[in-house]
Amino acid sequence: MAELRTLARPYAKAAFEFADQSSSLEQWADVLALLSRLAQQDKLVELFNSPGETPAGKAQKLIDICADDLSPQAKNYIHVMADNRRLTLLPEIAAQFQALKAEREKTMTVEVVSAKEMSAEQQASLASALNERLQRNININVSIDSALLGGATIRAGDTIIDGSVRGRLAKLAEAINS
Repeated sequence: MAELRTLARPYAKAAFEFADQSSSLEQWADVLALLSRLAQQDKLVELFNSPGETPAGKAQKLIDICADDLSPQAKNYIHVMADNRRLTLLPEIAAQFQALKAEREKTMTVEVVSAKEMSAEQQASLASALNERLQRNININVSIDSALLGGATIRAGDTIIDGSVRGRLAKLAEAINS
């Protein structure tokens, strides 16, 4: 996994720097997200790993699939990646590009798993508190898990806040057994 990140990093940085200089971060994020989804399709994985197909042929087939959504620079980017046999890295490149974009924009997506549905007011209050604590603009994705019994768990990057009843009971049991 670390090797994929290492190999993808220069491609993600190059795309990010170009997109930033040309004020097209959002367009490049969309293109890379599309390419990432396509690169995970079985037929394209097979194509990318095919020794019988030339790099230019692989690039052209990928470009043909989504030509309407690609700028000339994006097409050139695909050709460079194909020439270097890096098309399989597209999902990792897209993820790293998104991380660079979020860092630039000072945004963060926070995953909240709640025992019950949260109202819009509760979500806004939580976003405000996290915004202040993390110094970022917070986007919240809420999912429901009734196994938590009550409360919620929050995952913001590497930070995990377990405010669930299940988590508190597990900590209490651990303290009693120690």
